Amino acid sequence: MKFFKIAAAAALLLAGSVQANAQALQDILSNGVLKVGTTGDWNPMTMKDIATNSYTGYDIDVMTELAKDLGVKVEFVPADWKTLVSGVTSGKYHMTGSASVSPARAKATGYSSSYFSLATVPLILKANGDKFKDWGDLDASGVTVAATLGTTQEKQVKQYFPNAQHQIVEAPARDFQEVLAGRADAHITSNVEALKLVEKYPQMMIVPVSAPKSPTPIAMLLPQADQVWINYVNTWIALKTERGFFDTLGKKWRLKE
Repeated sequence: MKFFKIAAAAALLLAGSVQANAQALQDILSNGVLKVGTTGDWNPMTMKDIATNSYTGYDIDVMTELAKDLGVKVEFVPADWKTLVSGVTSGKYHMTGSASVSPARAKATGYSSSYFSLATVPLILKANGDKFKDWGDLDASGVTVAATLGTTQEKQVKQYFPNAQHQIVEAPARDFQEVLAGRADAHITSNVEALKLVEKYPQMMIVPVSAPKSPTPIAMLLPQADQVWINYVNTWIALKTERGFFDTLGKKWRLKE
């Protein structure tokens, strides 16, 4: 009898734990709002229009579609890269838009399934095109490479360019602005954003490197212990992938050339 009482108590504790860790989906459906953390500074993924306080981009379309399928409204919560993870762990928002998959982030948060991947490339001013032709040209003591605090690229600049100077800027400042202003020789970013930057700033160029670095899957950050919410999002991603949603959206936002 004592064994059964202990087993019953353990089952109750486990059930309570599962319920406590399965909050997001219930909260979203009960309140009719999906809260998404987004930085608004990653073209073409998420871009904030300060004048209208509104967002556009690939991520925005993805989250709007997810909210529609959930039958709720979507609320975009302003975030920055250095606090993106803490926003999930503190419950400030139910999930984030796209983020690079990394072991460091995975220590604190869960990830959805990945729905596309990117790689890292360096950008410079066209005026310096003769000086920098591959990765090795940037790894020198007289070269300054910029990155934005809290991003994957912050760690990558130290990994790729141990001999260069590292210019780390904090949002809302951005690393590419350091290059435009002449305070840095180069910065690194995803091949996705790089295409948009050279389109917007014709004085910039992508260094014609032999190959991009660090191919990385992209996914959404979710509460690590909330397996119910993670399962729902992954099921949604699988269904939308089969129906061509992500392919169509990728073409709309020119994620590949």
